[in-house]
Amino acid sequence: MNAIAAIVIGMSIILAAVIFAFVGNLLQDTERDPNAGKIDRLTQQLAQQDSEIRGLRSELNTLKGQMADVSGRVMELEKAPPSEPAQTAPAINPQSIQQTAPSPLFTDQFGGMAPREEEGNLTEPMQLAKKRFNENVIRPTPAVLRQILGEPRSTYSTTCAPVTNPKLLHALETRDVGGIRLTMIRPALDSLQQIMARLKKEEPDIYAAIGTAGALCARYVRGSAKSVSSHAWGAAVDLTLKKNLDNMGDNSTQFGLVVLAEFFNEAGWYWGAGYSREDSMHFEVGEALLRKWAAEGKL
Repeated sequence: MNAIAAIVIGMSIILAAVIFAFVGNLLQDTERDPNAGKIDRLTQQLAQQDSEIRGLRSELNTLKGQMADVSGRVMELEKAPPSEPAQTAPAINPQSIQQTAPSPLFTDQFGGMAPREEEGNLTEPMQLAKKRFNENVIRPTPAVLRQILGEPRSTYSTTCAPVTNPKLLHALETRDVGGIRLTMIRPALDSLQQIMARLKKEEPDIYAAIGTAGALCARYVRGSAKSVSSHAWGAAVDLTLKKNLDNMGDNSTQFGLVVLAEFFNEAGWYWGAGYSREDSMHFEVGEALLRKWAAEGKL
């Protein structure tokens, strides 16, 4: 409102100045040339000055109207009751927030992490795994594992049970690898350590995010009463990223597991995304690597 009042005052001063200048010029012309009272020139000047004066008066009236509107609004605001203060959100106590705990993981007979149950009779292979991964890496069948390592135990169920075969027990070891504690056959742990060392150097972010859903677990593949899981021989491991389990069978995978698959394939391991139903978190020793270790006397 102060700004508009200043403009109104300024316009009034300009209007007065224009009128004063016009009258002054007229008097000067009369004094300088008494005989120069030509009707046409005076008429033109008078018309021009009159037009300018009308324009200034119009702008002045407009500003006065705006000033009156602003004054009216100010008076209405002054008479209005005070508004209620804004409601602030209540403070949240972090201790009151319930967080969903991750599903508990099982431990094997040696204290290493044991994997979740698997599903048998699976379908729909993951196309990415078929086209790009597991090339020249063959997944060992239970028959091959029995031939090389023996039968882990005499009976099985769909839940983890201890290994009882003395030969296999002698080949097993529990070790911390890349910050996770696992029980596997000894050369598999050696190979896994090499993979993790390379990963830490080349992909430190993925290395820092790695966790496990377990390794050794003597049981059937879930949904089967005769197919024994490769976890029963300590020849497979399930890995997580930032404690997240990759969903089995959805034909997709976490990006970090794709990177891991390249490292494992190059080391002779098979990626579970190539199963008849995708299991991207699963990595197991390939048949050629297993036979190589047996030939070298490492098992």
